[in-house]
Amino acid sequence: MRVERDRSLRNLNTFGVDATAKYFAEARSPEEFRELLSQPAYAGERKLILGGGSNLLFTRDFDGLVIKNSIPGIEVVREDGDDVWVRAGAGEVWHEFVLFCVDRGYAGVENLSLIPGQVGAAPIQNIGAYGIEMESVCERVEAVQIRDAEPVVFSHRECEFGYRDSVFKGRCKDRFLVTAVTFHLRKTPRFEIGYGDLRRTLEQMQVGPLSIKAVSDAVIGIRSSKLPDPKVLGNAGSFFKNPIIPRAQFERLAAQYPAMPHFPARSSGPPPSTDPPPNSDPPPGAAPSGAGRPGPGPEVKLPAAWLIEQCGWKGRVVGAAGVHAAHALVLVNHGGATGAEIHRLAQEIRRSVQERFGIDLVPEVNLA
Repeated sequence: MRVERDRSLRNLNTFGVDATAKYFAEARSPEEFRELLSQPAYAGERKLILGGGSNLLFTRDFDGLVIKNSIPGIEVVREDGDDVWVRAGAGEVWHEFVLFCVDRGYAGVENLSLIPGQVGAAPIQNIGAYGIEMESVCERVEAVQIRDAEPVVFSHRECEFGYRDSVFKGRCKDRFLVTAVTFHLRKTPRFEIGYGDLRRTLEQMQVGPLSIKAVSDAVIGIRSSKLPDPKVLGNAGSFFKNPIIPRAQFERLAAQYPAMPHFPARSSGPPPSTDPPPNSDPPPGAAPSGAGRPGPGPEVKLPAAWLIEQCGWKGRVVGAAGVHAAHALVLVNHGGATGAEIHRLAQEIRRSVQERFGIDLVPEVNLA
């Protein structure tokens, strides 16, 4: 397998920041991964697994080995009367996998249409949108242990999914390389269309009998209208997670900011059927409107975009970096910004939100 030296990573991250890898290789099979990881020449090098580069910010050159995950393949591995299990290689483009399922009538991932990145990143981030998260469809994750190149299989339970979190971001961070994911999908859909933007878009589309393709098309339309195209304006989508705070803290803030949007803190699924139901967290959209108190529970989730906007950041430009004019949760590269500059902007945003609201925003984007 070819290993390159001093490889530019500019075209391999959606922020479009210029960074260089000391070593770079692209693996197209688990065997190639194991071959590369077993080579003594790279045993002592730091290693970074690179997928679609859509949830990553390079703040400096990478002094080690960057491995591009390009394992292909989508196949149905099992099915019965109402269920189907689909296995996808980690290097498959996520949206292409979603379209594969939608075209065949396999329900469960249509709400996750047009999320950037590759299949391998989906369980790591526990990606989610409009009431659906990866944890609701993930059957198992196949991986390779970076330390000794041994294959490992994680069950759904062993993935330890949380809000935009998993075992691969927690106690097993940087220890495994995902090679394939198996999804448990349905032939009979159970539609999740309770979130405001999605419901309104479907109504505007005047959809007859609801279908998974209609839901997918609606999500694609929403995302296309609100998110900047990284090919035009460098970005990584939502930069921060929506914060989850204790109810007591929420009550204090709500007294000071009565119009503050909020919704129940739940790891997946829609909020209780209040009318109208608030929007989901990423993909970014209009911030949810504050409609009554959230349902029972010790914690409340707040939209980070609203907090950032209240601090005056929406649309601001600092050098070549900035906050997107249409959505405050998206940091952008206006051309020529370094990763360090974008990171500094993110830190300034965090400081201002902490000072005003007493809330620490946690980045969703990974830093390298």
